[in-house]
Amino acid sequence: MIKKKKEVVAMILAGGQGSRLGALTKTNAKPAVPFGGKYRIIDFTLSNCSNSGIYTVGVLTQYQPLTLNAHIGIGSYWDLDRKDSGVTVLPPFVGREGGRWYKGTANAIFENTDFIDMYDPEYVIILSGDHIYKMDYSKMLKYHKEKGADATISVMEVPWEETSRFGIMNCNDDNSIYEFDEKPENAKSNLASMGIYIFNWQKLKKYMAEDEQNVESDNDFGKNIIPTMLSDGNKMYAYRFKGYWKDVGTIKSLWEANMDLLKDDNELNLYDRKWRIYSVNPVSPPHYVSEDACVKSSLLDEGCIVHGNVENSVLFPDVYVGKGARIVDSVIMSNVRIEEGAVIERAIVGEDLVIKAGQKIGNIESEDITLFTE
Repeated sequence: MIKKKKEVVAMILAGGQGSRLGALTKTNAKPAVPFGGKYRIIDFTLSNCSNSGIYTVGVLTQYQPLTLNAHIGIGSYWDLDRKDSGVTVLPPFVGREGGRWYKGTANAIFENTDFIDMYDPEYVIILSGDHIYKMDYSKMLKYHKEKGADATISVMEVPWEETSRFGIMNCNDDNSIYEFDEKPENAKSNLASMGIYIFNWQKLKKYMAEDEQNVESDNDFGKNIIPTMLSDGNKMYAYRFKGYWKDVGTIKSLWEANMDLLKDDNELNLYDRKWRIYSVNPVSPPHYVSEDACVKSSLLDEGCIVHGNVENSVLFPDVYVGKGARIVDSVIMSNVRIEEGAVIERAIVGEDLVIKAGQKIGNIESEDITLFTE
């Protein structure tokens, strides 16, 4: 079945478990983890697609997809509920040869070749559903076409001491890539892959099919597809991104990304009307701050009722803060009731909990972030 031809199809990898986020991903895929008072992490990638004019999107799910599927729905909140395109959730499936889980990032795309072929695209953009950033993918596609590239990889400079955490691109002066190092111990460059790739679809399809025949392959873009394409002399370029980008793969990094929103000079700027981040919003009354309360440098979402003190914190919808309670440098997720005199410092508190009167969670003096979920 051929649908209306599209120049580009976006494929979002959203099946990650995110085990380092502990209990937050016990029943949720990592892209479904709440962020920033009213969003889920995948909202940023979906919004980037819509804002970039890319309306044909596949979301590949696997681990604990229930919340993620319900959140995405038919994609109307991101203007992705379209007759000839829109968003499609793509879980692993059973074929005549039986069912199987996605083996790696490249295998996940390969298994959905038929979906991409329906739109007969020239290009495929591969995205991760678990990063916080704003990016105009249309500018990256323009760059890809101007370079006449077979593949373009978005990169950004990272601190040299962190290069061992990333796939590192070694480039010539014209940004052509001559070497890819996956998490090197001694990096030659600090240009890290952001997990955002544009491929010419027919070429990628050929390499994925060949990779599937290699029983020793991890079927992974970073470990297999990109190094093989480089060794075969394909034209591959780095696209340098400057702006806010965060892999919120740990409790500390998730907390840091939330705290970044409270800075006057934060680069993410959720208030930019030219690049809105869309999400599924609850129907709750306006937040209320009583005359006894003190709120400083904080985000309060709909339905919050505050009688206590809130400083440098992010409150999701329908959080109640009792008299004398104190919340500092913390993230409080939806529908949490904090009773009188409770204290929460440098912590992330999960959804639907009651913090008892006088209870203390976290420590303002600690370097660590406390995750409280039960």
